[in-house]
Amino acid sequence: MSGFDSYKTPLDSRYSSVEMKTLFGARSRHSVWRKLWYWLAQSEKEVGLEGISDEALAQMAEHLTLTDEDFVVAAVEEKKRRHDVMAHVHAFGQVAPAAAPIIHLGATSCFVTDNAELILMRDAMDLLLPKLAKVIHNFSQFALQTKDIPTLAYTHYQPAQLISVGRRAAQWAQDLMMDLKNIEIRRRDLLFRGAMGTTGTQASFLEIFHGDGAKIDKLNEILCQKAGFPKVYDISVQTYSRKVDLDIANAICGLGSTAMHITTDIRHLANLKELEEPFEKDQIGSSAMAYKRNPMRSERICSLGRKLRSLPMNFADTYSDQWFERTLDDSAIRRIDIPEMMLLADAILIGLDNVSSGLVVYPQRIHAHNMEELPFMATENIIMKLVAKGGSRQEAHEEIRVLSHQASDVVKNQGGKNDLIERIKATEYFRPVWDEIDSLLDPKLFVGRSVEMVEKFCGKGGPVEEKLAPYREYIAKTGVAQLNV
Repeated sequence: MSGFDSYKTPLDSRYSSVEMKTLFGARSRHSVWRKLWYWLAQSEKEVGLEGISDEALAQMAEHLTLTDEDFVVAAVEEKKRRHDVMAHVHAFGQVAPAAAPIIHLGATSCFVTDNAELILMRDAMDLLLPKLAKVIHNFSQFALQTKDIPTLAYTHYQPAQLISVGRRAAQWAQDLMMDLKNIEIRRRDLLFRGAMGTTGTQASFLEIFHGDGAKIDKLNEILCQKAGFPKVYDISVQTYSRKVDLDIANAICGLGSTAMHITTDIRHLANLKELEEPFEKDQIGSSAMAYKRNPMRSERICSLGRKLRSLPMNFADTYSDQWFERTLDDSAIRRIDIPEMMLLADAILIGLDNVSSGLVVYPQRIHAHNMEELPFMATENIIMKLVAKGGSRQEAHEEIRVLSHQASDVVKNQGGKNDLIERIKATEYFRPVWDEIDSLLDPKLFVGRSVEMVEKFCGKGGPVEEKLAPYREYIAKTGVAQLNV
């Protein structure tokens, strides 16, 4: 059968990185299983369990990475036994015959499946965190570069006041920093299941070590050292608590919401022709409309973000639907959701890095939009100037109200330009401030502390620099992420 004849997830063929796909590939996962069996045998021997020979350990060590032939053996065995873990125990025993009698000794299936998931999720977060840091760096640099370009700020998607292009980007960076913090916390707090037995009581290991609980504690201490975890969870059942998966999902999948928010802003700005994502020389925006420069990368990110942000419900259902010490209805869905969660987050970060590394700004277009709305926004300052010269705030407000409605009618019903300033200059009531009106129409007067805020947040010594310090080397050496298609 050709590779084109059966379904493959687009996360594999189109969107995710080689390193993330490799991490969650079958060879990686089942090789982790073998490492866990090897570490278990080593640890059991170290704490005094007899019957585990040096030859057995040597044979296990030589075959920690599965070959294609190993997978064939395991597939044949699983079809017969209907049990994937025991199929791989058998396959491992075939290439390490001296170890066959002691592979999986004292363990239940979740010793390899659950501990492997914890290792894979840890390693996946280690891949995601520096990529996320790079995206934050990109947006913070963009914010600094555009900190003093005034642009319309919107509430209810109606022009409200002015902000700066960079000030808006700083908000994007801050939201992503929240995701970075959340994922860092989950990565830092992640523990190991270790050797817990069938229902988490360690009864099988108590039997092996003749009632010596101290040896079991030492066993888990050694296992944690070998696997790279600080300690085991104090309480587990047959599995580690599925609450762990939910906590990780809430952190990882929050990135999906942030990515959707940012790229939705970018898509709206592209519609206004104020800002565009990178557009390559030979890129086609539409099969029908050759002139179009659609924000297709941002749309892709939005689509992937929508899928990612929906996953926590699955993890919540899986956790809440577990009965007592474990039911197997957590198995199939986690085989799908855990890898897809990480591959989705990976694909989103690849897209965000690509987009944020080459955003194009059109200052003249932005200025034109500013000047369409600025007359309305400048009226408060005009009123203040008039009051300073002895006028009445209430009378000035009423005069402005009437003139604003007239100007609005010209724009909305007649298709004309905003002529509010001309009307004010032609109204005798405002004669005392006529000469000052033009000086009040500089957009930079209306951005508040936008420039200062960007400099403090994104600039040298600011929160962004401090937060990204652990990732500085990665950011410096890593180029722009390229999309597969």
